[in-house]
Amino acid sequence: MTFGGWEKFNTAAYWMIKLAYINILWILFTIGGLVIFGLFPATVAMFTIVRKWIRKENNFKIFPAFWTVFRTDFIKTNGLGLLFIIVGYILYYDFTFLQLNDGKLSYLLPVLIFILISYALTLLFFFPVFVHFDLKFFQYIKQSFLIAITSPLETILSAVSIVLLYFLITLLPGIIPLFSSSLLAIAMTWISFRAFRKIERRKGLS
Repeated sequence: MTFGGWEKFNTAAYWMIKLAYINILWILFTIGGLVIFGLFPATVAMFTIVRKWIRKENNFKIFPAFWTVFRTDFIKTNGLGLLFIIVGYILYYDFTFLQLNDGKLSYLLPVLIFILISYALTLLFFFPVFVHFDLKFFQYIKQSFLIAITSPLETILSAVSIVLLYFLITLLPGIIPLFSSSLLAIAMTWISFRAFRKIERRKGLS
């Protein structure tokens, strides 16, 4: 192996180790928060670390940075997470209710589908928006939805990334504890940065 090839191999191996490390941290902190209370803070912490890497901010220690974000944003992220969980449960209940009524209330289906799509689009960009912007509580929801609907290409790319990761996990389930969430965080953050830059350019032209 040439020097250049060896250097590329080392870089790839280093990134794999970093991605595996934050994925393990994400799992441990999610479990440590009893899953329901740990999922959103741990995910925000992971996206914060990934954002730093993409912005080439490498002068920090991963674990202290992860723990600081998890602890600092614990209440705020759980408040927003609870909102997502409640809305998701209501949607699940409504769709189940319609199914049990054999189409008697089918006129409500388009409305529920619209709400479901809006919910999914908002959740798609929520974590990158949360770690990139300093907003008020409900503004994170509004901004995530607006970015999703005004950045159709990035929205499609994000959805494709999720589908590809799903198929990758199906083929290689052994990667779940090492790369599942961290790979998605890298893809979603990079795609979101594209959307953020487009919005900034549009504002600059206005």
